[in-house]
Amino acid sequence: MKKVILIVAIVTMSSVGAFAQFSLGLKAGLNYNTIKAQNNEFDNSGILGYQVGAWARVGNKLYLQPEVYIGTKGSDLTLKINSGSGTTTIERKQKFTTLDVPLLLGTKFGLDKLNFRIMAGPSFQFNLDDNSSAFTQATNPDFYKYRDFVTNGQIGAGVDFGNFSVDLRYETSLQDINKNDGQKQNLIHLSLGFKIF
Repeated sequence: MKKVILIVAIVTMSSVGAFAQFSLGLKAGLNYNTIKAQNNEFDNSGILGYQVGAWARVGNKLYLQPEVYIGTKGSDLTLKINSGSGTTTIERKQKFTTLDVPLLLGTKFGLDKLNFRIMAGPSFQFNLDDNSSAFTQATNPDFYKYRDFVTNGQIGAGVDFGNFSVDLRYETSLQDINKNDGQKQNLIHLSLGFKIF
């Protein structure tokens, strides 16, 4: 019985030790976003957005990194609307203001002041504002109404040098982003972070 308690104590202390290191920082960056529609309902081209927020990191070689940031996403869309008098082409910029909460698991290689990291995990997107009302003339305007909450996935790599960090990530939606289904978003993030402590 004492051996079992000792083993459990050692494993518990090792686990706590692995996640004892804690860091907190700020981040800001740019993203390049595109929105794809099934059946090519519209043509699109990507636009630049931004992100500003904070991150925490719990752990050392293996770490958990929750983040929270405000940002913008979207795409330039070209719609072809059929009417009795023919086809009308409408060009609109679809933009979102979002609150994003990634929850990433990662690992790092190297020294404390200079290391390389890889990470992946879900990112929860809360849509604070969008301009989908711009598509009221569309044949199916409900197609352009977006969900208030979307689950995305992120994967990426980063480097820490001193108190600074640079991250490059790819993000994709794990579900359709519009209420009527059929649209997905893809992003590339580039951000600069600063560790406060």
